[in-house]
Amino acid sequence: MSIETLTYAALGIRLTISPEAARSLAKRHRLPRSLSEDGKALVSIDFAEIRHTPRPRRGRQVGNVHPLAAEIEALQAELARLKAREVDHAADLVRERERADRVTIELLQATAEIMVAKEEAARLEDEVAALRAGGGGLIDSRDQAARRLGHLAASVVKADRKACR
Repeated sequence: MSIETLTYAALGIRLTISPEAARSLAKRHRLPRSLSEDGKALVSIDFAEIRHTPRPRRGRQVGNVHPLAAEIEALQAELARLKAREVDHAADLVRERERADRVTIELLQATAEIMVAKEEAARLEDEVAALRAGGGGLIDSRDQAARRLGHLAASVVKADRKACR
């Protein structure tokens, strides 16, 4: 039972493992540790008590790469397809935005025309009310009433034509 004090690197060389694996082994076995004068960790170990058989290194096998390459190609194809869809959707978005702008302009124009039509209708209603009331001094004779009625009819036709545009 000889106890040796080694650094993780030396322990790794002795057990044919990496220094990180040696550090992990020391932690797992709760081996006593201390610091050397140069600041490196030292592990006290009795090799008779530790039965460590390193696992064979697992390297990449050429056969495992082909399925991954096929999966990468499939993902790249999917990415290209999604980018094409993104372009289509962006074009659709631009078209719909332009369409919405046109509809908004038409709506604003229609609103303005409605306001004009309402004002004209109010004016015509006032004229009709004045004709029904007998003029109240505004209309002296029947000729003036007939002219006034003709102007009113012309105004109605004009407003109707304007609304139909």
